[in-house]
Amino acid sequence: MTAEISSDPWSTLDEMLGLQVADPVDDGIGALAVYGRCSTEDNQDPETSRGWQVGNARKFVEPLGGQIVTEFFDVGQSRSVPWERRTEAGRLLAELKNPRRGWNAVVVGEGTRCWFGNQFSLIAPRFAAYGVDLWVPELGGKFDARNPSHKMLMSVLGGMSESERQHVQARVRAAMDAQVINEGRHQGGRAPYGYVVADGGPHPNPRKAAEGFRLRVLVVEDESADVVRRIFAEYLEGRGDRAIAKGLNLDRVPCPSERRPDQNRHRLADGWQGGTVRSILENPRYTGYAIFGRWTKHETLLNPDDVGAGHVVRFRRAEPDRVVRSRRSAHPEIVSVETFTQAQLVRRSRAAGGMRGIAKLERERPATKHTYLMKGLVRCEICTRKMQGAKIRTGIYYRCLARTLAPGSAVLADHPKTVNLREDVITPPVNAWLCQVFDLANRDETVAALVGTQQDKPDTGRSVVAKQLKDAEARLRRHQAAIEAGVDPAALVDAMNLAHAEKKAAQAELEHLPEAATVDAAEVYAMLDSLGDVARHLNSRNPERITQVYRDLGLQVVYNNKKEALDVRASLRVSNVGVRGGT
Repeated sequence: MTAEISSDPWSTLDEMLGLQVADPVDDGIGALAVYGRCSTEDNQDPETSRGWQVGNARKFVEPLGGQIVTEFFDVGQSRSVPWERRTEAGRLLAELKNPRRGWNAVVVGEGTRCWFGNQFSLIAPRFAAYGVDLWVPELGGKFDARNPSHKMLMSVLGGMSESERQHVQARVRAAMDAQVINEGRHQGGRAPYGYVVADGGPHPNPRKAAEGFRLRVLVVEDESADVVRRIFAEYLEGRGDRAIAKGLNLDRVPCPSERRPDQNRHRLADGWQGGTVRSILENPRYTGYAIFGRWTKHETLLNPDDVGAGHVVRFRRAEPDRVVRSRRSAHPEIVSVETFTQAQLVRRSRAAGGMRGIAKLERERPATKHTYLMKGLVRCEICTRKMQGAKIRTGIYYRCLARTLAPGSAVLADHPKTVNLREDVITPPVNAWLCQVFDLANRDETVAALVGTQQDKPDTGRSVVAKQLKDAEARLRRHQAAIEAGVDPAALVDAMNLAHAEKKAAQAELEHLPEAATVDAAEVYAMLDSLGDVARHLNSRNPERITQVYRDLGLQVVYNNKKEALDVRASLRVSNVGVRGGT
């Protein structure tokens, strides 16, 4: 026995422990890349998730002579998002084209973490085209496209991943509904205007309580609660949403985004709007009862003509049967149930008269059937707001009114009372420029311009936010210089607070804007092919078709009233590049 142990002690020990050791592989599978994914929606720890997925992958391939040389790991990405739209997965797909990538196979730690629905069948041919093998633990080896069992198993795996996600969503929603109905628990999110979130004691879940989590409850904020009561009172007296908003602006009442800029980074503190008043009047949580599920996530196809592009999440009003209410009062009320119900009855009675009936609350407004070709596409250069379509006598105009700006706004000093831009003056030169740029004869030059400007020009969204940040900082410097020159600081408090809030909002938005992706010439040619004959569409007499072409081309128009000039930009929707022009 001693001789056997001394000759091969590890073999004897493995036999005693019942371990099976894989035989050494003479010809290993070589260098591999590993891919994993972690979602943060269910409180996963990214480091722990990455650790066990990479560990599983190593245990799978190292006995076969594999060596992981690089990692691709997505954090905070839903499995329903296609690989092309995930940060690390998209980078992995891009590396397939690199002949010096240093690896010729990809391994995953768990298939259900990586693929969802039919995603595997859409990307597996791309790996095969570049000679990259896919190693999947659930298959017990390398995926073989010629093996029908492998295809069936991967299809089942994608279905299991989709089913698992749907079951988790259903269980979480059912639990949250029960918490609201039985306990009136606040489910998080921004507190409604008029309330603030306060500490409600230890968390009822023992595990979370041991980790230091606290229950959060809504408490009344007296100053803003008085504004809510004023809104309901004025509405029941017969005033409309916009009239109430105008009165609040004239009285210099801070709007929600100005009062709490940290909770409203996606909005500008530009005063009260009719939509803000409407959202307060329609929020039943002011009655003191917990309401949950009024808005719900809907997944809609990013491109109905390309199902493989995946879905995007949009928030929509939920069906009435999906909304739940607590059985008893959950937090202090701001308005009574009777007052809130009366306001809803008034809203329904006014809505029964259509838009004309609603408009009569402030002024008579004739209905129009005209299609504004550039609706939502024209901005005022002074205030950067979208110009609104309006019919003036026999002409169609886009207008920007100074009276709709919040009182005390810094741009009022340079903004004319009304900025008008006539539609039939700008559409012919804009259409002529678009026809020239996207003509077949000029396609090569257009593609070269689109590709070449990717590195030189920032995307429009980032440049607009950067301009807002620069303007806010300039205003702050001017106000500080005025104080140093002897101006009473009290006279500049509101203006400085507004500029500071705009600066913080712009900085936060810049931090969260995604980096722009770049495209090559082949992809740009494919995008242009999908547009069809631009000139034929623009010269048609169908307003809806012309408007759709503008949308597809990503048309953006900025009107400079002082120079009476347009800055026109057309940019393909999938990238941040554009071709500029002026008329």
